[in-house]
Amino acid sequence: MKIQVYFNLHKRKLSVRHKGKVIEHASQVLLKNATFHVQPAGREKVLREKRKNVHAYVSGERVCVASFSSKAEHIAYNPYKWKTFVNVETEKPVHSRGIVRISTHYFNKQGLRSVQILGEQNER
Repeated sequence: MKIQVYFNLHKRKLSVRHKGKVIEHASQVLLKNATFHVQPAGREKVLREKRKNVHAYVSGERVCVASFSSKAEHIAYNPYKWKTFVNVETEKPVHSRGIVRISTHYFNKQGLRSVQILGEQNER
C-alpha cells in the first residue's frame, strides 16, 4: 500500500496518509521506493507568512523491517534553507531513495523534538 508521511506539528508525531486520509499517527515509519515531495506553492506560503503548513512529505510503500549500512545518509528539509529535501552533509537535493526510516524520537542541538530521516539508495 502506497502511503504519504509528514510531520504533524500539532501532535508532534508522524501522520500517515493513504488516499488523502490520515490513517495513523506514528513515531517511526519505514518506507521502500520512497519519493520526497515539496509543494512549491506551500513552501512559498511558508516563506511569505513565516508560518509552517503541510507542504512536504515522503511517499512510498510501508515495510516492517529494514537495515541500513554505514553508507546511509541523513536527509532533511527546511523551507527557509532549501527548495527540496537534501542530504544533510552535502546539501545536495534528494528526490528518491530505495529505503528510508523516518522517526520523531530525535532531539536536535537545542533539545527540541525533531524529525530524522535516514535513507539509502538501494533497498537492502
